[in-house]
Amino acid sequence: MYEAQVRAGLLKADPGQRSALAHLARLQEALEAPPPKRGLFSRKKVEAPRGLYLWGGVGRGKSMLMDLFAKAVEAPVERVHFHAFMQDVQKRLAEVRKSGVQDAILPVAQAVAERARVLCLDEMQITDIADAMIVGRLFECITDLGVTVVTTSNRVPEDLYKNGLNRQLFLPFIALLRARMEVHAIASPTDYRQGRAGGLQVYFTPADATAAKGLAQRWAELTEGTAPTPLRLDVSGRELVFDRHAAGVVRADFWELCGRPLGPGDFLALAGAVRVLILEGIPILSAANFNEAKRFVTLIDALYEARVRLIASAADIPERLYIEGTGTFEFERTASRLREMQSDDWARD
Repeated sequence: MYEAQVRAGLLKADPGQRSALAHLARLQEALEAPPPKRGLFSRKKVEAPRGLYLWGGVGRGKSMLMDLFAKAVEAPVERVHFHAFMQDVQKRLAEVRKSGVQDAILPVAQAVAERARVLCLDEMQITDIADAMIVGRLFECITDLGVTVVTTSNRVPEDLYKNGLNRQLFLPFIALLRARMEVHAIASPTDYRQGRAGGLQVYFTPADATAAKGLAQRWAELTEGTAPTPLRLDVSGRELVFDRHAAGVVRADFWELCGRPLGPGDFLALAGAVRVLILEGIPILSAANFNEAKRFVTLIDALYEARVRLIASAADIPERLYIEGTGTFEFERTASRLREMQSDDWARD
């Protein structure tokens, strides 16, 4: 599949990507191999093939390779963004705990195993202490139940949840990853998300009067004079309201979205409900507004995964929005995604 896209000019051959393909191909072969014959009285559990942890810099093709694998392998596959997966897990855990079971994680893991033999998790990053405290036990149960995990990340496993609260409780998960997954780095010098901006301007900088005029023009073009009506979203029993909504387009200020305590569930709900988000006034981000910056990263992840068109005004170009303080490493991916989301063919069908 990869070589066919290279021949068609859809991909550029990359040695780093090809090295990762060899590992994915071996995993595909193991998953599609017939199960070993077992004796009549054998009680030995058939173990799932060892998973794969692909890591490397932003824009190196990790998600693309994982998507090729998910399409190619002949086995039940669930492919989901890590944020969305953990959001669903937390929701299911809350429901299971109401029944009073002693180990709420096990039935959640069993539900995963019932619907998938391969779990593909894109963009693993762990910054939330609630996720950090359950992910080890969750992955242990999932893999014990015969599910093979393939994941992508910008970080080597040892850097996950780096400097996080109570990180010593998280360290066994890193050992579990190493034991149950092959760790492979994609060493490519090229960020394939760069240099893909299209002809229609969708990112305006600086966020001045000219940018405001440009956003107003985009809003008028996209809504075609449709009168705005509030968009009301139910998120875990809470109502999230956006007043400026028309024709599948929401227009919001940065502080309206990132300046209040919204989380992954809120941003996933928004991304699932609109085709375009017009975001006004992205500021320079730093340790001084770390919480807002963290929410912005989560928002962009949700929009990217849902392939929602983003039209924005910002204080500077993506690469200079967050250049100092805790979180600059994570923001490299966000800046790269902001570049990619400017291309003409970005938005979903």
